[in-house]
Amino acid sequence: MRCANAFSPMLAAMTVPGRLAGRRTLVLGGGGAGIGRGICERFAGEGAVLAVADVDHGRAEATAEAIRRSGGAVIAISADVRDAQALDDMITRSADDLGGLDILITVIGGQVAFVPAVPLTEMADTDWDTMYELNLRYVARAVRRVLGIFTHQSGSGCIVSIGSVAGVMAAPHQAGYGVMKAGLLSLARTVAAEQAPYGTRMNVVVAGAISMAVANVDSSDEWVDEIPMGRLGSIADVANAALFLASDEAAYVTGQGLIVDGGVSVRGPFA
Repeated sequence: MRCANAFSPMLAAMTVPGRLAGRRTLVLGGGGAGIGRGICERFAGEGAVLAVADVDHGRAEATAEAIRRSGGAVIAISADVRDAQALDDMITRSADDLGGLDILITVIGGQVAFVPAVPLTEMADTDWDTMYELNLRYVARAVRRVLGIFTHQSGSGCIVSIGSVAGVMAAPHQAGYGVMKAGLLSLARTVAAEQAPYGTRMNVVVAGAISMAVANVDSSDEWVDEIPMGRLGSIADVANAALFLASDEAAYVTGQGLIVDGGVSVRGPFA
């Protein structure tokens, strides 16, 4: 595990203008140029104090540096979330360097970059395990660890996971991915029921086809034809939804999946 540009709890406690002013936020999967980075930049613009986590330290640092240039307070940290001890150490280090945690965002996940898209009858056990590790198991581990931090702080907290319409619809050739994304929604409902008395909330952004997420598709026109709104979703669409769920504007929202899909889920599964 690597961490860069750690700063004192005094800096983490600084209040800056915005809907998330001073909120100490860990984003798992915040590196690169996709949804995670979009969420980090959007949250930083609303005053959040960030720990940007990624398996690739260079990607985490690139996001962090962009936020620093805009005047945001941020650290970059790296670990493989599939490694239970590394994940626990990363969360602990983030909380130590930020002076605590108020918000957890989980972004890491996916299918096509990791396992082939095949019918369920052809899916290998190893691929099923990969989908579990990358889309659900690490989230449950991170949530358990962060809930302990929230309790130790004697205060409330907020968790937002990035899910997929594959978890609320049929998922042809994506059975493992769909099942794990459905599991995120179940996890959020359980956390909501158990933690509501303590003021902690968990919700899921249920994302449809997002432009950066389908970069490997031969023709995005085929996807657009299936979307009632006539376009792919943008990173900003997802980041704005995550911001709403993490903010006080959603103070009475917990255990929910906010569908951001341009209307796809009201029509039927992607071919």
